Amino acid sequence: MVRNVAGDMAELAPEDFYLLSGVEQGMRFSEWVRRDKLPDYADLTREEVEFRIDRCLDRELIQRKTIQYEGYQLTFEGYDALALRTFSERETIDGVGSPLGFGKEGDVYEVQSFKPLALKYHREGYTNFREVNREREYTADRDHVSWLYTARKAAEREYEAMESLYPDVSVPRPVDHNRHAIVMDKFDGVELARATLEPEQAVGVLDLVFRELATTYDLGWVHADMSEHNVAVAESGITIFDWPQAVPVDHENAREFLERDVANLLRYFARKYPHEVSRDADTDAIAAAIADGPFETIRAFDPS
Repeated sequence: MVRNVAGDMAELAPEDFYLLSGVEQGMRFSEWVRRDKLPDYADLTREEVEFRIDRCLDRELIQRKTIQYEGYQLTFEGYDALALRTFSERETIDGVGSPLGFGKEGDVYEVQSFKPLALKYHREGYTNFREVNREREYTADRDHVSWLYTARKAAEREYEAMESLYPDVSVPRPVDHNRHAIVMDKFDGVELARATLEPEQAVGVLDLVFRELATTYDLGWVHADMSEHNVAVAESGITIFDWPQAVPVDHENAREFLERDVANLLRYFARKYPHEVSRDADTDAIAAAIADGPFETIRAFDPS
């Protein structure tokens, strides 16, 4: 798990951020940035670089490799610090609070601002960015792809999708974006995978999800990673979250991704609520109704 660096921010000087930005700049071209390149990248003297390297190493904001040459790389803590500084300068957030959730591709914290907000750091590719790179089409045209680039592009894609969909689709309201981080409204509800629905509620919730996906398609997007783990259920309705793999409807595989989204949801509901949702529901027909309309109701597929 990546450490929360919010408590370190007051201790960091502007020159520390110059060094972090210099390492970030150098990582555009190579996985590890040579030490002798840092004065130019960071716009600091060699003496200042020496001092700032030690400070940033002590706080685990960068890491060092000395196998073939002495090189440096941002850690996610260092990348988090750069994003936090930008959000602070923009007055988007005043502070970082308690964690709201940790996942394999992102960490979410409550943040202090004019209202309760959530800060999501994307972590895609940190442990195996090559595997993520193969799965994400937005990295396909890069010869050198680092975890830093992969996480940033994931955040950009998610923010773009949410901006396009809100408020017509029930997604978190996007507030700000920088690097690999997104600030959004904090939303209510329990993850569908952990929710216990009454039998008569199950089909209604599935119907709501499919209606949201139909509106999403009308607005030009497919979620492309739908499951019981990115739908929140509350008394007021549902919220669909986690959009980094979203694709536009003109993507060559958009229809295939939509069908997979529908199949994932049907499989979950049929397993957990077998008397309300049939295992034999026609995935292709539902996906076609979502994409081509009219989408009437999932109740037509209720086995009862």
